[in-house]
Amino acid sequence: MTAKRLFISFDYDHDADLKMLLVGQSKHKDTPFDIVDASVKEHLTGDWKQKVRGRIERSDVVCVLCSTTTHTAKGVEVELAIAKELKKPYFLLQGYADKVCKKPANATATDKMYNWTWDNLKLLVHGNR
Repeated sequence: MTAKRLFISFDYDHDADLKMLLVGQSKHKDTPFDIVDASVKEHLTGDWKQKVRGRIERSDVVCVLCSTTTHTAKGVEVELAIAKELKKPYFLLQGYADKVCKKPANATATDKMYNWTWDNLKLLVHGNR
C-alpha cells in the first residue's frame, strides 16, 4: 500500500492525549500512512483558517478523532467544513471505547463513527468505509 498523508482533527483543549496515542500508533513499522501534524501549539498569526486549509489540502485523508466533547469543538467543526469544501475523504474515529463519543456539530447523519482498532485504522485510511 502507498503511504497516505493523514490530517488529524481533534479537540485541542480536551483530546491532545488521543492525538498523541494516534501519532504513537503511527510509528508501527507497517503503518500505511504518514501523520500530518497540523495541531496548533501556539496562536497562528493572520488567517488561521487559511493556514489550516493549506495543511488539509496537502493531506490525502482527514481523520476526525471523536470524544465526549467533539460536538462543541469549534476548531474541529471548521476543519471538517474545510475538508468537505475541498472534497477530501474523511472518517470519524471513536476515541474511547468506554465513553459516549459525539460527532462534530457539522457531521452528516450518514457519517459513521468507526471503532479505533489498528486494523480498522489501516483500512479507513485507504478508503475502506
